[in-house]
Amino acid sequence: MSIIFCDTETYSTVPISNGTYAYAEKAEILIFTYAFDDGEVQVWDATECHTMPKDLYYGLTNPKNTMVWHNSMFDRTILKHARGMDLSTDRIFDTMVCAMCHGLPGGLAKLGMIFGLEDDEAKDKAGKKLIQLFCKPLGKNRKLDRATRETHPEEWASFINYAKQDITAMRKIYQKLPKWNYKGDEFQLWRLDQKINDRGFKADLKLANAAIRNINRIQKDLAQQTSDLTDGEVQSTTQRNKLLAHICNEYGVNLPDLTKSTLERRIDDPELPQGVKELLAIRQEASTTSTSKYKKVLSSVSSDGRLRGTLQFCGAQRTGRWAGRTFQPQNLPRPPKHHKNDVIESGIESIKADCVDLVVEDPMRLISSALRGCIIADDGKKLVVSDLSNIEGRAAAYLTNERWKLDAFLDYDNGVGEDLYKITYGRAFDVDPKDVDSYQRQLGKVQELALGYEGGVGAFVTFVMTYRMDLDELAENAIKVIPEKILKEAESAWGWATRQKRTLGLEKDVYVACDSLKRMWRYAHPQITNYWRELGDAVRKAIQNDGQLVKCKKLIIKKSGAWLRIQLPSGRSLCYPSPAVNENNEISYMGMNQYTRQWSRIKTYGGKLFENVCQAFARDIMADAMPEVEEKGYNILLTVHDELITEAPDREEFGHEHLSLLLATPPEWADDMPLAAGGFEGYRYKKD
Repeated sequence: MSIIFCDTETYSTVPISNGTYAYAEKAEILIFTYAFDDGEVQVWDATECHTMPKDLYYGLTNPKNTMVWHNSMFDRTILKHARGMDLSTDRIFDTMVCAMCHGLPGGLAKLGMIFGLEDDEAKDKAGKKLIQLFCKPLGKNRKLDRATRETHPEEWASFINYAKQDITAMRKIYQKLPKWNYKGDEFQLWRLDQKINDRGFKADLKLANAAIRNINRIQKDLAQQTSDLTDGEVQSTTQRNKLLAHICNEYGVNLPDLTKSTLERRIDDPELPQGVKELLAIRQEASTTSTSKYKKVLSSVSSDGRLRGTLQFCGAQRTGRWAGRTFQPQNLPRPPKHHKNDVIESGIESIKADCVDLVVEDPMRLISSALRGCIIADDGKKLVVSDLSNIEGRAAAYLTNERWKLDAFLDYDNGVGEDLYKITYGRAFDVDPKDVDSYQRQLGKVQELALGYEGGVGAFVTFVMTYRMDLDELAENAIKVIPEKILKEAESAWGWATRQKRTLGLEKDVYVACDSLKRMWRYAHPQITNYWRELGDAVRKAIQNDGQLVKCKKLIIKKSGAWLRIQLPSGRSLCYPSPAVNENNEISYMGMNQYTRQWSRIKTYGGKLFENVCQAFARDIMADAMPEVEEKGYNILLTVHDELITEAPDREEFGHEHLSLLLATPPEWADDMPLAAGGFEGYRYKKD
């Protein structure tokens, strides 16, 4: 039994940005580097000898050997297309996936830096230059279509040395990586993930092509309207600075920018001149486009019409949730309320008929809303979809034992209680949930989504804007019913925010109303609110007492050397490298800064840690159900947040009620948790 470390360098006429599977269909192997255990790195130059070396072939096919790859989905897909080899994932150890399972970045170079491998920036730049030279066409207006070992012999020799270095780095990283989150059930879940990525989903290419045609035509019409309204001064709404200058010079209106929030806020302003409103409406329509996503469907689809490789296992570093790739199914636009599913369905037919602008008033928005419709069922199949209901809210209540809320979920699931957004509002304002109207329910929803993870006024305002509620109107209505005691506390908070210059640019009444609503939610959720502090204190205690187990209700926290681990009820751990507590009692760890994309120290706190835990717990609930979902004949195509999109035979025994029952069956490690799920079935994906 041996461990064989493997890596390939490849060439394809298809850009790698189109995704692994589209790239692989046209790919060829240039160099295959490998090493057995601690042995010398070997090189197979496939451009010099087409036949794979015997030791490599037997190393790959021997069922007793473990293969170590970095991003194995790429290499095994290349081998399948280029050499007809179908490697079993049960013998693969993927260092990139293992790193991501433990809260580390996936890039080999970044991992090398984190683990203290030799850092040679010049060598890395040279390697990237060689990849650009040999691994893709040289481009138009060049004498050569591509560079080869014959045309560039010196560079080729350097390329081989570069490829060998990747094996050396991978082997060292394999030895240093923790393994606790990439074994047992999690390893089997990754194998299922690879099966899902290999399966892909059928794409509606006619819709994608038609959408692009319509977008291009409508953009030209909108540009002409802009030109007409500005007497040719502005040729297109994409000319941002010219448009802002025209509005200022012609109408005396100064706008800070033309962002989505500014357009939404000002377009209904009664004091705005009609000409400005028309220009802003055109700008809003023109900027509501999904051209890039539709183009990505067309460029990334495989030759059989299925789009593959759109999920990244443990792509969300802190929580282990799936992330999107290529088509980015996790990031599809949410249709506006007036775009009901029947409107979108008929709109798709009008898009294909090239007349969408004759059918609806906002054609660009409808085209954007139709993006989900690119995911369709194969012939003889149907899509069966189910989504876990309010799973993060349930997770928060379960982990903290917020008993009243757990009971409320149970009552609602059994058909004898109101929905939780009504109950949230009713509990905060001390009114009967049955008397809560739709506006109040929406406010309860905003409270629930914004405040559960120690969010303050800023978080609340963000969600108010996201759900397009009028902030001034909200404040005016809320002030009337907020208890006097709460108002006094919020006014005191306003004084502090004013002194600290942290009022977020809000007027006093608006700030006080938002702060009051925050406080009312917290008073209504004592267990959750107290748990933020409890969790923060438990993490500090674990960091300061290396090796000591610290329990925090259903969580077990421990620092072992350079790692802080928060063990979830499932047994999986959230991982925080190099944790620390500074002189101000602030918690921090090393991670990827989401803004700079650099490995740096990141501060955190109880509420943020609780958010990580709840989202990871929700992920584990869904993940626990996935193997049985597959066993029952529902082929999983995608996971989108807390939703499963499956494909099943178009027969009555396969349905969304059955799938929802499978998805909402509590796992053994949370068998007393109230779960619910709901969904739909059809031939095209939609927002249920």
